Amino acid sequence: MRIGMVTDSLSHLALDDLLHTAAELGIATLEFPCGNWSSAPHLQLDAMLESESARTTFLAKLRDHGLALSALNCSGNPLHPGEVGRQHRTVTSKTIRLAGLLGVERVVMMSGCPGGPGDANANWVTTAWPPEAARVLAWQWDEVVIPYWRALVEEARAAGVGRLCLELHGQQVVYNVETLFRLREAVGPVVGANFDPSHLFWMGADPLAATRVLAPAIYHVHAKDTRVDPAMAGVNGLIDTKPTERLLDRSWSYVTLGYGHSLLWWREFCSLLRLVGYDDVLSIEHEDLMLPPLDGVKKSVQLLEAAI
Repeated sequence: MRIGMVTDSLSHLALDDLLHTAAELGIATLEFPCGNWSSAPHLQLDAMLESESARTTFLAKLRDHGLALSALNCSGNPLHPGEVGRQHRTVTSKTIRLAGLLGVERVVMMSGCPGGPGDANANWVTTAWPPEAARVLAWQWDEVVIPYWRALVEEARAAGVGRLCLELHGQQVVYNVETLFRLREAVGPVVGANFDPSHLFWMGADPLAATRVLAPAIYHVHAKDTRVDPAMAGVNGLIDTKPTERLLDRSWSYVTLGYGHSLLWWREFCSLLRLVGYDDVLSIEHEDLMLPPLDGVKKSVQLLEAAI
């Protein structure tokens, strides 16, 4: 396995400093966000699309530091019913085109979440009751989700991108193993998982059990941890809408690797990934508000080195 990193983890560094730091830390691969929910501080999407020399220079810089490109990332909500959705669809399509031009097979993203009929905002349906919830969910999948993803899969194939890697994430129509396979069965195996155990922790699933079932559909992995506060979760459950900065008040928070689950857990996770056929990138995504980014990434690298 190779240790990678989502470059937004060190968003405060300029590109050259980022590459130097990543190589110094022993990171082997990088995943570059291209826009949507990321400000994409290290990659100018339009400039890269327009200029072959810019792409050549970019790839040469990676090689000069002994780094490889694991994936591009365009996580956002391309199914949002308003202007946000139009903008995110544009960035998504551009990112897929750029991935093809750079020769990278994987694009990491999210499935998106539409509204219901006539809604102005996304509507994440999480219950079967009251009855209108089921009707909205059926409309979303039949009228919006499957048609969009069928077209996007064709875009990816035309661009030479073989793997669209979806994060199983809340506020998305694909948020667990079952919904990933529902979409995959509808649009084909270009769609797989960018498997991030941190999201499953806070949604109450077991990432180890999910790994066994996802197996051949795991196309890329994010290394990120979650700490569940048993006192708060015992009272309020895991559905938590308080701001992420209110760490003392929340039922769960994203933390540096090892601060939510032990080295032993991460060893088991890495071993299980290998057993089901995934022996590839573990891309660190630092979102711990308690540790400075560089400190958190260093600690995460150290844990992954021990786990691998």
